[in-house]
Amino acid sequence: MSESENTRQGYPHIPQPIRSDGAGGPDLGPRDVMRDLENPDMLVPPITDAGLVPNMKFSFSDAHMQLNQGGWSREVTARELPIATTLAGVNMSLIPGGVRELHWHQQAEWSYMLLGNARITAVDQNGRNFIADIGPGDLWYFPPGIPHSIQGLEGGCEFLLVFDDGNFSDLNTLSISDWFAHTPKEVLSANFGVPESDFDHIPDNQVYIYKSTVPGSIESQRVESPYRTIPQSFKFELLKQTPIITPGGSVRIVDSSNFPASKAIAAALVEIKPGAMRELHWHPNNDEWQYYLSGQGRMTVFTGNGNARTYDVRAGDVGYVPFASGHYVQNTGNTTLWFLEMFKSDRFADVSLNQWMALTPAELVKSNLNVDEAFVSKLRKEKWPVVKYPGF
Repeated sequence: MSESENTRQGYPHIPQPIRSDGAGGPDLGPRDVMRDLENPDMLVPPITDAGLVPNMKFSFSDAHMQLNQGGWSREVTARELPIATTLAGVNMSLIPGGVRELHWHQQAEWSYMLLGNARITAVDQNGRNFIADIGPGDLWYFPPGIPHSIQGLEGGCEFLLVFDDGNFSDLNTLSISDWFAHTPKEVLSANFGVPESDFDHIPDNQVYIYKSTVPGSIESQRVESPYRTIPQSFKFELLKQTPIITPGGSVRIVDSSNFPASKAIAAALVEIKPGAMRELHWHPNNDEWQYYLSGQGRMTVFTGNGNARTYDVRAGDVGYVPFASGHYVQNTGNTTLWFLEMFKSDRFADVSLNQWMALTPAELVKSNLNVDEAFVSKLRKEKWPVVKYPGF
């Protein structure tokens, strides 16, 4: 399609890979103009980008959609984003009454409810059970090997699942229907003490997600265990947490210090207002796996040895930052940018570039960077995870 044809079909401005310094040239061949419009900093990278940095972004919109009668799921794993070795994510939706069947994983499961409501159940190795209703902004966490289920309530739900293994796939899990289907009926009969005919209608393969009726109240479904309930709650109401508020936005941190059950995954919910940015920083404990909830922005990842690359991000994207790599996330839109940053760790930790410099002898900073006293005097000893300054 020629440039004039693109213009006639609703693209009044066709971006070209030409930087303001004259580098580059027009692209007049076949191209996906909509992709280029969504990724201006990939089409025309900042002059500061350099070296060979692997891809660190993948959109759930490009992932395979698994459709079932009770809902759908799609996942971003190391298969889709090879750099993402520590964590994998699943975006799932359940219709009212839809069930993610009784199952368990070899990995820890951490989840954030995006919209709607669901009921979760679990039983631990000591016979203690857990049942809770989850709403928007709530989290749940199931340790590896703990059997559980998820069911959509009135109105259905959509949520993000995160697992502490980049090669995890939710379609390759341990499900009750799959185990029944692959166990001889005489063994099932002996195990449960019932006739083999009781299993005449069991599924012949993994059910995964199925359609059912909306359950009654949580009180009507409560099952009393002789061993009582699980003492550490698998639910956490993140939006009720008091955030760290700065002029540019806010941050809510959740890890094992305030959500004791979550021993394998730590996270932060970040709000970046228009014109603000998640400050230049890095994480000293592990890689960062990101999920963008709303808005749009850009991120440059600095991996050392003269290597840096800039990525444009928007709602539904997954971003990734390798261990201890410097980065920022800047709001490039006119609405608030919200995203989750997650880590395979029991604690959240980040190092602020600004704070590090402020707490280092001034003469050393000035000589290292060839900056003057006026700059050093503006460094901030208190950490602001999100920054916004008048006039900048």
